[in-house]
Amino acid sequence: MASTALSDGGVGAPVSLSRRQTNIVFAAITLGLLLAALDATIVSTALPTIVADLGSAGHMSWVVTAYLLAETVATVLTGKFGDMFGRKTIFQLSAVIFVGGSVVCGVAQDMIMLIVARAVQGIGAGGLMVTAMALIADVIPLRERGRYQGALGAVFGITTVVGPTLGGLFTDHLTWRWVFYINVPLAIVMLAVTAVAVPKVRATVHPIIDYVGIALVSVGASGMILALSWAGNEYPWSSPVIIGLFAVSVVLLAAFVLVERRATEPMLPMRLFRNSVFTVCSILSFIVGFALLGVMTFLPTYLQFVDGVSATASGLRLLPLVIGLFITSVLSGALISRTGRYRVFPIAGCAIMAVGLWLMSTMGPQTGFWVESAYMFTLGLGIGLSMQVLTIAVQNTVRYADLGTATSGVTFFRTLGSAFGTAVFGSLFTNQLTPALRSAMAQLPGVPPVAAQNPEALQRLPAELRAPIEAAYADSIGYVFRWVVPVALLGFVVALFLKEVPLRDAAREAATDVGDAFSAPMSDDCVDQLERAIGETVRRELGDRAFLARMLADAGGDVTPAQAWGLGQIHLFTTVRGHADVPDIARRFRLPPEVLRPVFEDLRQAGLVHLDGDTITLTPAGHARLDQLRAAWRHWLDAHLDDWTLTDPTNNALLDRALNQIANRLVNEEAHRETVAH
Repeated sequence: MASTALSDGGVGAPVSLSRRQTNIVFAAITLGLLLAALDATIVSTALPTIVADLGSAGHMSWVVTAYLLAETVATVLTGKFGDMFGRKTIFQLSAVIFVGGSVVCGVAQDMIMLIVARAVQGIGAGGLMVTAMALIADVIPLRERGRYQGALGAVFGITTVVGPTLGGLFTDHLTWRWVFYINVPLAIVMLAVTAVAVPKVRATVHPIIDYVGIALVSVGASGMILALSWAGNEYPWSSPVIIGLFAVSVVLLAAFVLVERRATEPMLPMRLFRNSVFTVCSILSFIVGFALLGVMTFLPTYLQFVDGVSATASGLRLLPLVIGLFITSVLSGALISRTGRYRVFPIAGCAIMAVGLWLMSTMGPQTGFWVESAYMFTLGLGIGLSMQVLTIAVQNTVRYADLGTATSGVTFFRTLGSAFGTAVFGSLFTNQLTPALRSAMAQLPGVPPVAAQNPEALQRLPAELRAPIEAAYADSIGYVFRWVVPVALLGFVVALFLKEVPLRDAAREAATDVGDAFSAPMSDDCVDQLERAIGETVRRELGDRAFLARMLADAGGDVTPAQAWGLGQIHLFTTVRGHADVPDIARRFRLPPEVLRPVFEDLRQAGLVHLDGDTITLTPAGHARLDQLRAAWRHWLDAHLDDWTLTDPTNNALLDRALNQIANRLVNEEAHRETVAH
């Protein structure tokens, strides 16, 4: 399909493994991704016990926020480092960093030590997540990759379900420290399997890393979150510290924008914001992340202190929220794929999200289990409707050259929103709870202070002594939810500006992938993204029997399907290896050479190829016929890859690279598989 061999970038020669080896490698990669994704939510149910043990309730939200911020930065950096030094090496190094952070978390003696260790964990987690997705592209055959990538995407949904419950189980039956210790044996197993089973594949590209842009946005966002966390808690809002933090953060973020406008390969190209769909979806992604993780972090505290349930039960009682989220994510994806319309979903989702948050703000000690579950379910429905559309809408409207960057941009804003949401929830909660508990304890002179900090100690008190403390927690968390309702309403207003653009075929196909809804990290390489789009489009059309007939008719109509296949194989092998011969082509399809010789003999009799023993070369007539087939193929892509223009030199260069990458993988996967088999 492309006229030149792959030499201008991309991955190195892909590898192919036996089915058993593939499954072992996939299990190791999945375990790494599971550990990294799980640690974003597993601590939520353990947080009340952690605070009771270590103190510093005002710093509680930073146990989650530090992890998310570090993960965001690491995701950007390690993707580039994987291209430079090899994905396997970076995956293993990330696992070591993650384990080291987990050990320090487990032995932490105060909240500051725990927060710093969580940041180290986040660095390792970001590396694990982004290199896990890249390793799949390195070791999984092209024809099977969609299945495996979909399974990895589902991991993010699973962790949302099981994370809080697992955290509760460890807290109740071991100690909260096992929330972190459990990572150590699992990561050691993962490292051992990875060292033996995962092959080394090093990219041939030499990426330019936007160190300045990454540093500016990291420090600027951290300063802003720190100011929001400390304001009204550690320092008054009008204090020089808070005003200074806000001022410095604004300056750094403004500098980030200026740097990105001039960077050779910016982390977040400012040109993307000229696309109103990207801008709207980025804001909505931030709001969804803000609401989801903020709620997931602080609801267990409400359930343990107000409802008096165990840490394990508080994780299980989050299930209505997660079930609602899954239902509308799957349903909206199916409807988007069928109808091609998506704008209504985030509009309805943000409205329902606002209703759910308001309902949850009314919960108190007298609210029953089923009513609480209905309120959480309502919130989950709204978040699910808002989540699914964002990546789809962005991928549907940006240039193909910006597919990877735009997709990772939406994920970036989701994670950043989660970090801000957790910090803001924590600040509002602490500012409200501190005076409320002081007032409650003043009414209970004989009650030890530990009862207000430890849910187990609280439940040992008589009901009449528990009531003021439970009311303080219920009112404080209700206050937080009421303040977040306007954020959801802002999302509703923003969603009204989302343009309805006819869906590209590839975007329509991706709409049913729940992994995309949860923003599993994807490659920011536009060639990888285009390869995926081409693959989705071709897979759909292969079910149409008239597809090949139309293609051959466009190419002149006098080439049989068998001849077109043979010319394609000759071109494929010549492009990648510099030569083509019958035994190599036969091995690719696991056939005896004698089965395929009649195809190439027919091409020889038609004057399209020369046969010199087993070696096949195209004649001038064969080259001309192949050019016709390639032109027909490109015109087909032009028709089916919406917004694609063959007259655009950038599009053509990008298409050449993507098709060469596909050709490289197809040939070399079979060659390596043959080597392994012998």
